[in-house]
Amino acid sequence: MSELREAALQSKAWPFEEARRVLKRYQKTPPEKGHVLFETGYGPSGLPHIGTFGEVLRTTMIRHAFEVISDIPTRMICFSDDLDGMRKVPGNVPDQEMLKEHLQKPLTSVPDPFGTHDSFGDHNNAMLRRFLDTFGFEYEFYSATDFYKSGQFDEVLKRAVEKYDDIMQVMLKSLREERRQTYSIFLPIHPETGRVLYVPMKEVNAQDYTITFDDEDGREWTLPVTGGNVKLQWKPDFGARWAALGVDFEMYGKDHSTNTPIYDRICEILGQRKPEHFTYELFLDENGQKISKSSGNGISIDEWLTYASTESLSYFMYLKPKTAKRLYFDVIPKAVDEYHQQLRAYAGQDVKARLNNPVYHIHGGEVPESYMVVPFAMLLNLASVASAHDKDTLWGFIRRYAPEASPETHPDLDAAAGFAVKYFEDFVQPHRVYRAPTELEREALVELRDVLAGYDGPVEDEALQSIVYAVGRDRFDPLRDWFKALYEVLLGASQGPRFGGFIALYGVAETVALIDKALAGELG
Repeated sequence: MSELREAALQSKAWPFEEARRVLKRYQKTPPEKGHVLFETGYGPSGLPHIGTFGEVLRTTMIRHAFEVISDIPTRMICFSDDLDGMRKVPGNVPDQEMLKEHLQKPLTSVPDPFGTHDSFGDHNNAMLRRFLDTFGFEYEFYSATDFYKSGQFDEVLKRAVEKYDDIMQVMLKSLREERRQTYSIFLPIHPETGRVLYVPMKEVNAQDYTITFDDEDGREWTLPVTGGNVKLQWKPDFGARWAALGVDFEMYGKDHSTNTPIYDRICEILGQRKPEHFTYELFLDENGQKISKSSGNGISIDEWLTYASTESLSYFMYLKPKTAKRLYFDVIPKAVDEYHQQLRAYAGQDVKARLNNPVYHIHGGEVPESYMVVPFAMLLNLASVASAHDKDTLWGFIRRYAPEASPETHPDLDAAAGFAVKYFEDFVQPHRVYRAPTELEREALVELRDVLAGYDGPVEDEALQSIVYAVGRDRFDPLRDWFKALYEVLLGASQGPRFGGFIALYGVAETVALIDKALAGELG
């Protein structure tokens, strides 16, 4: 056994822990289908949000971890529930009045309000695939519409007819009394209106695999359950899809966790082994509200990628998946810098430590080198004091600080400089609030200014940090009040970078001029 596999079999990193649970399924015999199947689901009722991306990313990490500890081939399917009826019009799409006319129709039968695809479902599926392709995921895309209409689902649908009473018994236990009176696991799609109907069944016929029902106008219809004429309610659909595909692993949000026993039992009734699950905590916006496709709150994938790299988003998604996380713009700079800290650490780690490092899972074991010689938070502060509106302005300072760096040799730093300018313009500049120093702070700033004006030592982070520290040490208790004053008086922010590093980047003479402006009341 290789050192890598041996370490992976012991690793406490959550992707390996989950991979080992999947591997346990096949300790005795390999899968009859010849592979292990990982699945993720997507409900295209609205534009794909960042939580959907997180689900695919995390499943990909577990899939890779499985491939490290096992030689069994793997597949990953991204399944879109695009045959679902559109129950409400999302608030963040155009042509709302038009969409109202198509309520309850399958999403792939609703016209695309953006006018770019054959249907609203197709549009949202295309957006999802574009997002996933941006990150280089390896997956097979399945459309529920195609799955039902092509006949791939027919055998399981027939089995659902044969096991109708057993499945209904599972479902009825979970429903309120009034819902039980009209509930059926089957939802017919009306042959004339094309709408998904929530109506009781008059008959479920296991001889010819048909259902009979009355529509909302009281007319009786009989339809075959096969060929896309009928779809399953969403809870039975979960378990039936697992049975039809032979799914071995699927993760979903905490809001599904109470339904897990239902999904599992239906899968078993339909003749297949239930998959392994992983329940993750939900993403919240800055107000602590769950992010949703229909309301469009929180950050979208495109918005994150406007201000930071794909890898920084992947890093944020890796961390503590079973802890609820607030997902708003202020988390971006921290994610960028922590990602690069982990990249730098990776080079000197042993195998065990590397397998516990998030960047191993983000990059599938092929971990690149970091060229971020200036932290992202520092670039933001530099953009702020320099009022930079293009990355070339930042490079003027970066080259002096790190002469070996250039946009060509340090592409991640170059990209970060561009992101920093955009982030500064949109989030920092509108909210900068400078304040005047107190008498004690003014005294300290004057001394710092004088020491820096006469400084002729090395322009290095540690040497300059020592000067800043010495000036504040005898005046401020706790010392963090001194650094807080520097940020608020000189940078117009409540927090900031290690100040010695900032001086080295911005320049000693430039920092002296900045302090002079602050003392003269010329900032802000």
